[in-house]
Amino acid sequence: MERQATISVEDNVVYCRGAWTLPNLSHLEQGGRTIRWPDTSTVLYDAGEVTAMDTGGALMLQRYIDGVPHKGQQTSLQGLKPEFEQLLQKLKGQSIQAGRDAVARGNVRWAERLLRAIQSRQSSAVRALAFIGESTLALCRSIARPQSIRWKSLMRFVELDGVRALPITGLLTFLVGVVIAYQGAEQLRKFGTNIFIVDLVGISLLREIAPLIVAILIAGRSGSAYTAEIGTMKVTEELDAVRTLGISPMNLLVLPRALGLIIALPLLTVYADAVGVFGGMLIALGELNVSFVEFVSRFEEAVPVRHLLIGLGKAPFFAALIALVGCYQGFQIRGGVDDVGRRTTISVVQGIFLVIVFDAICSILLNWWDL
Repeated sequence: MERQATISVEDNVVYCRGAWTLPNLSHLEQGGRTIRWPDTSTVLYDAGEVTAMDTGGALMLQRYIDGVPHKGQQTSLQGLKPEFEQLLQKLKGQSIQAGRDAVARGNVRWAERLLRAIQSRQSSAVRALAFIGESTLALCRSIARPQSIRWKSLMRFVELDGVRALPITGLLTFLVGVVIAYQGAEQLRKFGTNIFIVDLVGISLLREIAPLIVAILIAGRSGSAYTAEIGTMKVTEELDAVRTLGISPMNLLVLPRALGLIIALPLLTVYADAVGVFGGMLIALGELNVSFVEFVSRFEEAVPVRHLLIGLGKAPFFAALIALVGCYQGFQIRGGVDDVGRRTTISVVQGIFLVIVFDAICSILLNWWDL
């Protein structure tokens, strides 16, 4: 740890000690005002015990040597280390105000960082809103002119994001249904209410868990792919070529992906509901001796259709959020391959975050409306 900087007078010699650096300038200036300066014709400065020195400290020492506290007296300096002496020579004629300005900049640096962060967030929000507006306008134009929709590209994304996601979606939701039923079975067995496993599995999967699990899976699978694909096109300047040909990147890249995912995600949700409930049925049979016939009969009585409709109703909004975030992050890529990876990660995180936030808002509103 650096020693505290001091300036003192002993036997008509001014001793400079410690670290003459920016954080200690105010202390050194105060010390210079309180000491009793020598009244000899020549004032000797001994800087042999100066352990550290930066620009601010050198400017402060130079101010003293130049005779600021003296009245026509000669000054001399001894003992200063060669590297500090070299710094002092470079700064001759400079003002101590530079050191003070440096301190002031250090004091407000945190505020500058905060303001820059706020400004960056504001500009990001403006760009995001502009992208949403442009996407909405392009969608409205496509609805007004269905022939402008690239149907072949749209169906390709339905296949990529829907059909090819069936295996992983089925496996994941099957295991989720098994886990929910298995955990619930332990509690229901204690009270002899085995049949209520149907209510637990059916309502939780159809209304909340299956749509949410599918959306999170697609955010990681398809949202990241959208960002990487569009980002790579931007890095290789293919987007510039598309614009040069007079083709709108929004119609070519965003709408087919967004509409394809909006179609595919509800279908995946229905599939996930069925597979998840089947997993719960197997555990109900194995752990609670609830037969398939009893399970289906109770399912028809205890699980209203509205739970299925609520889950399916949220799926298109999940899809729109995932697609827009993925495409937006792809268009925001500015650097090279490294920025593609960074934006892909941001796309997945933001997509999952927005899906969960939207689901939470829907849950609160539906609870208020007794749905």
